[in-house]
Amino acid sequence: MGQWAGYLHLILEGALVTIQLTLIGSALALVMAFLAGLGRLSRLAPLRWLATAYIEFFRGTSIFVQLFWAYFVLPLFGLSLTPLQAGVLALGLNVGAYGAEVVRGAIQSIGKEQYEACTALNLGRWQRLYHVILPQAFVVMLPTFGNNAIELLKGSAVVSLISLADMTFQAQVVRAQTGSTLFPFLTILVIYFAIACVISFAIRGLERHLTRGLDGIRS
Repeated sequence: MGQWAGYLHLILEGALVTIQLTLIGSALALVMAFLAGLGRLSRLAPLRWLATAYIEFFRGTSIFVQLFWAYFVLPLFGLSLTPLQAGVLALGLNVGAYGAEVVRGAIQSIGKEQYEACTALNLGRWQRLYHVILPQAFVVMLPTFGNNAIELLKGSAVVSLISLADMTFQAQVVRAQTGSTLFPFLTILVIYFAIACVISFAIRGLERHLTRGLDGIRS
């Protein structure tokens, strides 16, 4: 029993790395989603082209290849990353590319009357975006952002390929040492599901809170 408790502790240590990857990767993805999503709506053609190139590249290539580039190829250009940094970079940029289209679509879904009201109030472009459009659009984005965060959580397992001791890596270690497949992989299955439930719960709570704050605007 004590032996299995030790292996469980090993997997839980990996779970902390997985949670760290998910939190930091999601933060990077959120930043990139807004930068690229707003870039796609920019009046400046070079910004639109740059945002589109980023989105299409990271959506159109494999996360495995992106991760290997971040960890093995970037050092050839003088930029060496730790396994954690490489994992965060690859996951954040990949998921951010999907999130960028969510940002663009949510902003474009805001009704024309909101823009007309901003014009009537003589609000500038950035004032209109910051005070009126984005608060409403963000509520529309939230469910998909939650899905993206869960996808990033599940995709974080790829970092085991560069020897980062995340939950999946530790499960493979336990399997190699014990010969048991059921215990380690059932354990991480439950932990992945538990973390995903926490993310879903947090997103739904935030959505309800923000929706109440916007009731006056929507009415």
